[in-house]
Amino acid sequence: MKTFLKILLTALAVVVLAKILPGVTVIDYTTAVIVAIVISLLNMFVRPLLVFFTLPATIVTLGLFLFVINAIIILLADKLVDGFEVPGFFTALLFSVLLSFFRTVLFSLLKDEKQIRN
Repeated sequence: MKTFLKILLTALAVVVLAKILPGVTVIDYTTAVIVAIVISLLNMFVRPLLVFFTLPATIVTLGLFLFVINAIIILLADKLVDGFEVPGFFTALLFSVLLSFFRTVLFSLLKDEKQIRN
């Protein structure tokens, strides 16, 4: 249930970012949910490989290269999901930073609700 809720919150963040950022398009809410699932799967399987293979660049840049990896994940999701478009690398970079911020805020609200119930 918690994973399903996280995917829905990520889809909500994707829709909001598509409205805010110029050039980013999401056709409908179903596409946003699919984008959220694809981003989650890419973060689970592809991101660790990218981090491993780019470890020297990540160390030299003191971790800032991880932003580039996040942008690559967004561009991969763009290629994999029809109905989701990100026009370029810098838009994907901004999208990934804002998505991370929105997810952090939304997921912290979930934790606060859980702590209140206990």
